[in-house]
Amino acid sequence: PTARDAPAHCWPRRGPQTTTVATDLVRQGTLWVLPIASQRVAQADMALSRATLRFSGCLRSSSRVPRVASIVQRQASALAFVEQARGVGFGGSRAPPFVPPPPQDSGVGILACEAYVPNRFVSQAALEEADGVGAGKYTIGLGQERLAFVDDREDINSICMNAVQNLLTKYGIQAHQVGRLEVGTESLVDKSKSAKTVIAGHLFGDDRNLEGATSINACYGGTAALLNSVAWVESSDWTGKYAIYVTADIAVYEKGPARPTGGCGAVAMLIGPGAPLKLVPGSRFSHTADVYDFYKASMMSEYPQVDGRLSQACYLRAVDDCYNGACRRLEQQRAAGGDATTDPIAADHGFDLWLFHSPYQKLVRQSFGRLLFNDAMARIHRGLPLPAHLEPLRPYASMPYEQTLLDRDLMKTLAVVSEDGYERQVAPSTRLSANIGNSYAAAVHANILSLVSSQRSALEGKRIGAFSYGSGAIATLFALEGSRPGPGPSAEFTLDRIADTVDLDARLAARREATVDEYVGAMEMREASYGEADVVPVGSIDNIEEGAWYLDSVDSKFVRHYKRKGE
Repeated sequence: PTARDAPAHCWPRRGPQTTTVATDLVRQGTLWVLPIASQRVAQADMALSRATLRFSGCLRSSSRVPRVASIVQRQASALAFVEQARGVGFGGSRAPPFVPPPPQDSGVGILACEAYVPNRFVSQAALEEADGVGAGKYTIGLGQERLAFVDDREDINSICMNAVQNLLTKYGIQAHQVGRLEVGTESLVDKSKSAKTVIAGHLFGDDRNLEGATSINACYGGTAALLNSVAWVESSDWTGKYAIYVTADIAVYEKGPARPTGGCGAVAMLIGPGAPLKLVPGSRFSHTADVYDFYKASMMSEYPQVDGRLSQACYLRAVDDCYNGACRRLEQQRAAGGDATTDPIAADHGFDLWLFHSPYQKLVRQSFGRLLFNDAMARIHRGLPLPAHLEPLRPYASMPYEQTLLDRDLMKTLAVVSEDGYERQVAPSTRLSANIGNSYAAAVHANILSLVSSQRSALEGKRIGAFSYGSGAIATLFALEGSRPGPGPSAEFTLDRIADTVDLDARLAARREATVDEYVGAMEMREASYGEADVVPVGSIDNIEEGAWYLDSVDSKFVRHYKRKGE
């Protein structure tokens, strides 16, 4: 809107009335952005989820009102990344930050986990040989071991159904006990109809009072589904039933250097109170940016458009922003509780373990290294000494921030500096993703499952930092905490039970290794049938495990029909 569209009391005024008007508008729940000329805008606290903009000086111009997003962008670029995210002063004083009330722990979180892993994989070593790239290009360079795949007999609906079916069956959950079903994916087979409705129709029968829908934003949809599910259980509209979210993707690329970063998998989680893996309240921080690093604008192809270098920079920038913002929230909470420590590393920010969205494992290693880099820069900025293991990072304190995102020398230094911490704090969560490849929206949730499988009840009392990223871009850092459920309806759900039920090692070992030619043939089948009507898949049902759902046909009106093997 222009200035003339604003209510009369929003016209430019001088002096202290400016702040009064802005405050009144915020209180009313409608904030009009006032016209701005060349006067300085006081520092906007970008790290706060409920920031208000306080304008100083005389507001003289009646020119077009800038959009909120453009103000945010200008302010963010003016602040150094540590200053901006951790609230260090910008050229003098600033308005005091909003401090939210202490978070309330509801104990809501993950009660149970299950997954669907395709029956076939191709080894990354075999792909290296077939592509003629030399040993280690994918296994060491990407950090991947195997790539799970499916042909045209399986689609996003069928693999989601399989994960949810496993969860319901192995935990004895009845359809009438579930009040919300959320899906997170970017592997669309319909631009309108939600995958949630297909799952509900095949697995939940006549139980129609089932809230939830499909969330879409590249690899972030699964985290949106998780947060939506938790928010529902914590809300005044909760019906006392469980929530389920399932997140899955079929990550495929056209032939070329990106193809080895594909993969496939689905993860389903049961959400409720008294969880053995609860979400920690007051720990979240999110990042949003308008970038074209990875996107699927063509509706005629399953393959994405990817700018690899840009995507890596966007990912690491989101890591920095979310980590610094989350650290600031923790510092505010500590200060409110009487802990005035200014050492950004002293308590390790309360995180014992970390897991990250994992397109490939090398990027996960780089992400963990960025946490140490941010800690080192924060200490230098505050005039605090660096511990010996971070001292090699001091020369990079004067490097322009954007350059740090892709500087190879810094990456090598961070790999050395972070090696010990990575093996202790991150490696326990990487087994599943390293063996199925990139599962897009499901990746960080597969890492949650992998962490529980490897650590079991040792996670009790441990706090886990989880970073989720979806290109385009949206990211969130949130925290999980392992706990021992007390007496009550949730007592049957434990970390050990999750690990025993998933039985990850046995499940991975039961798969069949396919040849590279078989993998390429599966990709060609998917290319030929994608977006087509009146199609009967040509992939063999022998590749479907007993009891699993699969795509039987797509009729002339694009209606998809599914069957369950053995029925």
